[in-house]
Amino acid sequence: MTRPAKEEEREERIHMEIIVDAYGPEEQAISWYNYLSDTLQFPFSARCVARRAISPLEPGDEVEVVGIAPDEECQHEMFVLIRWRPHPLAVPLMQLEGIHVDEETQQAIEDWHYWVNQGYEL
Repeated sequence: MTRPAKEEEREERIHMEIIVDAYGPEEQAISWYNYLSDTLQFPFSARCVARRAISPLEPGDEVEVVGIAPDEECQHEMFVLIRWRPHPLAVPLMQLEGIHVDEETQQAIEDWHYWVNQGYEL
């Protein structure tokens, strides 16, 4: 998979606002977790855009995202909680795109997708 072109404005925002004082993967994970917790406006509707072996969702499935997963689940990847049967289920944020979400939520989702697609890791 080829990486998308660098977006200088997004790179600047991520490095100066999201992970500005994060040194190493653990601190970056905490920074991303805090940014997403503060920025995503729950609940929101989302569509699955990618199949993942760790998730029951199929591309095209629409779900309601009700929160961010507990921080201990987000040490290497960001997970959100979806409404699922008797209790919420954590799925990778990379697997979802927002449907009719506010600008901040859209930007936060796109920021995370960009970060991962550039090959950055936690």
